[in-house]
Amino acid sequence: MNTSIGRRESGSRIWLDGRLHCVASLYVMVVLLGVAGCSLAPDHQTPPLPVAVVYPVDTGRQPAAPDGTIAVAIAWHNYFTDPYLQAVIEKALENNRDLRTAVLRVGEARAAYGIQRANQFPSVSANAYDSRERTPADLNTTGQVQTGSRYQVGLGLTTWELDFWGRVRNLKDAALENYLATDEARRAATLSLIAQVANAYLTLRELDERSVLARQTIASREESYRIFCRRYEVGAIARMDLVQVEVLLHQAQTLAAQLEQDRAAQAHALTLLVGTSLALLPAHFDDGSVAHNLHVGLPSEVLLQRPDIVAAEHQLRASHANIGAARAAFFPRITLIGSYGTASAELSGLFDSGSRTWSFLPSVSLPIFDAGQNRASLNLAKVRSEIAVVNYEKAVQTAFREVSDALSAREWLTEQVRIQQATLAAQTEREHLARLRYDNGSAPYFEVLDAQRDLLSAEQQLVQTRRALLSSRVSLYAALGGGSQEFIEPPAAVSRPIN
Repeated sequence: MNTSIGRRESGSRIWLDGRLHCVASLYVMVVLLGVAGCSLAPDHQTPPLPVAVVYPVDTGRQPAAPDGTIAVAIAWHNYFTDPYLQAVIEKALENNRDLRTAVLRVGEARAAYGIQRANQFPSVSANAYDSRERTPADLNTTGQVQTGSRYQVGLGLTTWELDFWGRVRNLKDAALENYLATDEARRAATLSLIAQVANAYLTLRELDERSVLARQTIASREESYRIFCRRYEVGAIARMDLVQVEVLLHQAQTLAAQLEQDRAAQAHALTLLVGTSLALLPAHFDDGSVAHNLHVGLPSEVLLQRPDIVAAEHQLRASHANIGAARAAFFPRITLIGSYGTASAELSGLFDSGSRTWSFLPSVSLPIFDAGQNRASLNLAKVRSEIAVVNYEKAVQTAFREVSDALSAREWLTEQVRIQQATLAAQTEREHLARLRYDNGSAPYFEVLDAQRDLLSAEQQLVQTRRALLSSRVSLYAALGGGSQEFIEPPAAVSRPIN
């Protein structure tokens, strides 16, 4: 009687001790989770801009857009007014392979971020198994052969690290920043593609305009050659005058052939950029195909909005997070493994009362000797962080130069167009006067030859400079991050880390 009571009390005590142990373990886990999440990463501070506070004086005056809109907010289809150019850019955005690769890189980085984010949470899996085992008689204390079975069903907690020092969270933050940097790189690639397509299209139209001028010159010189042939046949002019007219004709024909070759190569380049076949028919060169007024602002207002600079800053943040993860490697790593379910030697008794089974296996790992691996990893993370700072500063300096170059080009190409227009008018009058002097016998034909050659050169140079002026507007739009706000697509299922 007393023995029975003692056994019951002993069993109750064992059961109670087990419950208390379980509750204590859960309490410890809750406490650890409560204090987990501290970060050893350095605080992020954006480096000061390594450029002047204003653009150089040689960039000229900066006219603002009438509505005061900054370049990043002006959509590309509003800045490029030529309907055909708009259609070409639209096709390029749909079919360009480099841009497709940039978009896929964003998906790749997003998936990598998802993997790192999942490491913050415990992984629970359902499992079921059965086993049957035979023990030989000489390995059994009873001296008889024994055969046993085990059936078990339950939930298992795989190895889960309690992120006490923020190692896992910092790795997740680094993956997030890399993802955001990749998305900014996609925006930068989009803007770069738009600028490349616009410049290729403008160059194509420049060659069309120059080809038209060359063909008009050829037609005029063919007529002159026909007239001079008649004059030579009747003995009115010398053979030298006829040969000179023929040379002028061949020069114009050679120029036209060169322009056609250049146009074909430019059309092929534009087709590659667009990523699909195009009906690139010759068209008129329109000076109004690109808007010319942009609100430039100060470097501190504009440059930090460029996608490439934003991407460089995200990379800098990622390097800081990697430093935090490298620092956390010096501290103990706490992991949990557990399971809960039911087990029985008979399948029919798997869910009977008293068949419950559980295990809870916390572990702590403290690095003692690793031959300097953790120290080298920390040094590597610090060096990469310094490289990220240098890359950020270089991106800012490059952007500053690109804006300055575009402003300077816009200022001085405008002046060159004005001067060359005046030069073309003077050359046209010179050619007319030289022809009159030759017809009146007051000058040799060499004077007409030089005047016509210079006139053709002036016509060609004016078209080239007009195209260069439009290209400077394209370059300024791209350098200021034009339209990049339009390329923002909220990252799917991504949020800032929650401390």
